[in-house]
Amino acid sequence: MSDIDDAPFAKYAIGQSVARSEDPRLLRGDGRYSDDFSLPGQAYGYVFRSPFAHGVVTSLDVEDARAVPGVLAVLTSVEMAAANIGPLPNTQPHKSRDGTPMIKPERPVLATDKVRYRGQAVAMIVAESTAAAKDAAELIEFDVEVLPAETDAEDAMRDGAAQLHDEAPGNVALDWEFGDGAEADRIFKSAHHVTSLKLRSNRVVVASMEPRAATAEYNAAEERYTLHVGTQGVFGFRNMLADRVLGVERDKLRVRTYDVGGSFGMKSGLYPEYAPLLVASRLLGRPVKWCDERSDSFLSDQHGRDSWADASLAFDEEGHILAARVECTCNLGAYLTAAGPNMHTGNLVKNFPGVYRLPIYHAATRAVFTNTTPIGAYRGAGRPEGVYYMERLMDNAAREMGMDRVELRRRNLIRSDEMPYAAISNLTYDSGDFPAVLDSGLAQSDWAGFESRRAESAKSGKLRGLGISCYLEVTGPPATEMGGIRFEDDGRITMTSGSQNYGQGHASTFAQILVSKLGVPFEQLQLDQGDSDKLLAGSGTGGSKTVITAGNALVVAAEKVIENGRILAGQVLETATADIEFTAGAFSVAGTDRAIDIMELSREAHTMKLNGSLPEDAPDGLDAAITVDDPPPLAFPNGCHVAEVEIDPDTGETALARYVVVDDFGVMINPMLVEGQVHGGIAQGVGQALMENVVYDADGQPISGSYMDYTMPRAHDMPDVEFGEYSVPATTNVLGAKGCGEAGTTGSLPAVMNAIVDVLNRENGVEHFDMPATSERVWSALNG
Repeated sequence: MSDIDDAPFAKYAIGQSVARSEDPRLLRGDGRYSDDFSLPGQAYGYVFRSPFAHGVVTSLDVEDARAVPGVLAVLTSVEMAAANIGPLPNTQPHKSRDGTPMIKPERPVLATDKVRYRGQAVAMIVAESTAAAKDAAELIEFDVEVLPAETDAEDAMRDGAAQLHDEAPGNVALDWEFGDGAEADRIFKSAHHVTSLKLRSNRVVVASMEPRAATAEYNAAEERYTLHVGTQGVFGFRNMLADRVLGVERDKLRVRTYDVGGSFGMKSGLYPEYAPLLVASRLLGRPVKWCDERSDSFLSDQHGRDSWADASLAFDEEGHILAARVECTCNLGAYLTAAGPNMHTGNLVKNFPGVYRLPIYHAATRAVFTNTTPIGAYRGAGRPEGVYYMERLMDNAAREMGMDRVELRRRNLIRSDEMPYAAISNLTYDSGDFPAVLDSGLAQSDWAGFESRRAESAKSGKLRGLGISCYLEVTGPPATEMGGIRFEDDGRITMTSGSQNYGQGHASTFAQILVSKLGVPFEQLQLDQGDSDKLLAGSGTGGSKTVITAGNALVVAAEKVIENGRILAGQVLETATADIEFTAGAFSVAGTDRAIDIMELSREAHTMKLNGSLPEDAPDGLDAAITVDDPPPLAFPNGCHVAEVEIDPDTGETALARYVVVDDFGVMINPMLVEGQVHGGIAQGVGQALMENVVYDADGQPISGSYMDYTMPRAHDMPDVEFGEYSVPATTNVLGAKGCGEAGTTGSLPAVMNAIVDVLNRENGVEHFDMPATSERVWSALNG
């Protein structure tokens, strides 16, 4: 990287806490979210959803709905078939342990012969107003032969359970395993001590700030669709929608994303509503807009988590881990989403071993269909589950063996002198100092002084508990990415990326990278990333990999800018390209004081291009647009979370009294934004641990389908998070970054639950307790 410590833009360089450049616009109310987008002459869509969780469709009559004044069209599976609309895809390559491919039942965009979950899209009504469309929906006659519903994955596999898909006997889509089960069994049988827990990861609603929304338009002259929709990356979204659902060439579809009102994985994939919107726009010759209502988004947006795990660790006499076994049963919902069931297969393998030496590891997962909303990626997407299982086991083992829980962890931590470390997950950890991170977490949290704080809480009638988690998570896999840098005529610089900002602060982060690399003015950098027409490639944003992949692509693009600049500077300064040096935003002739600033050179190049004085073999300007086909590999953020809770024994109410986190994110481009990401992740972990839970009744009807019944954390539920860092730069990417977006959730689930079990075990001998720790459940555990 360029040395710009003495440059005027140093305060915006890598490592500085710079305010997000997009915030002033958002705070003024100038954000443009999906439902803010409108087009002249647009009609309005509304989705009629199945009121039944499971049944055979015997009749669907929409003629009365079509006759309602203002209604323009009612689309069903018949119209989708006529338009050759394909099912929603799942491209996960998983195979069962016997080598057979994962069973992938077709997921139609609108229900055909059967409905399989409450809220499944059956028809789309398009009208002059949303009100007219909703009135028409009430006139749809929908008759179903109701079948029994299965909502729990373990129950759905039992003999006699209702079957969702004929091609998936026993409702099992995948029976997968990793590792040597026989060797694991041998070690467990001879181990000094075995600890086991059956752990629940409760189902959660994503509940983004803005429900999903989209506006579709069709250009008949060009035979081309455009979809304006909130996504986590337009390039892959466009490709999948064009290739697999619409069945059109990719250049016949444009996808545009503006501000995204929250996603957390939920808006990354395709949904049933998008194809009917596009078809309706083509048939009607006018734009069609749709926005989900909150009550419907509780049913239609993919949910997160929902799994059971029988997890075990085997130890020798000195407390060293000998082997691990995790047998997981995960709920897929009624259909496969784009991510399912990767959270409980590949990501379980990568993230369960964490920071510990684990010689033998056997994992097995059964992925099961149920009559519930499909499950997809949710912040962490398997990373929090893997770490949760391990860290709950470590606390349980320490209690059973009469060991200090910190000492047990310390004995098993991978040391810095063992780096690079070949993990049992078939990954190689390139960097990190896990013992030092643990020590830093203990010191910052004043672990040794906890008993005095417990005593103070007792004076107020509260029960104080202490929890810890040591986590390591694996970022998303490498993917082809684009980096573009364009010097505009007005002096601004446009950065183009195939990633997508939806709250992470990409505009500032990317700008800081280019300030450090090129020495350009921070205020003149702007980000363009939400238009598939402008992209050469793009993997979107997810898996905490954006700085690693998209940031790397911008560094490569910046190197091309410097290469172009050296050629152009040679022309301007009338010397050979080989004599041109670049430092701190300026090109200079080696050994002289002759130099030209990069922004001035951009203007000179533009002038030369206009007057035709550029040599034929010279670049047109400084601009660069590249695709990186060999992106950096995975990274390994890690850290230590320490949580303290206070429980009111009279009510079971649990409050977070203190929260300390020390993270190793490698090089932090913007520490302030990193800290914000950690805060947000912890809030989502706290929500799942203490209160969030989707509940279905026996008929498959959700009884937690609104904010009246489904609880999420509020400001008063969160303590002031004390943030610390012990950073060891990654060696596998040029920026030294490790990713931070999901780490807060990954570390917080076990830290909070270990703190609660600390209280329950001390007060009433409780060995195990599952999420969510609602006041009623905690009170019951305290009172036997």
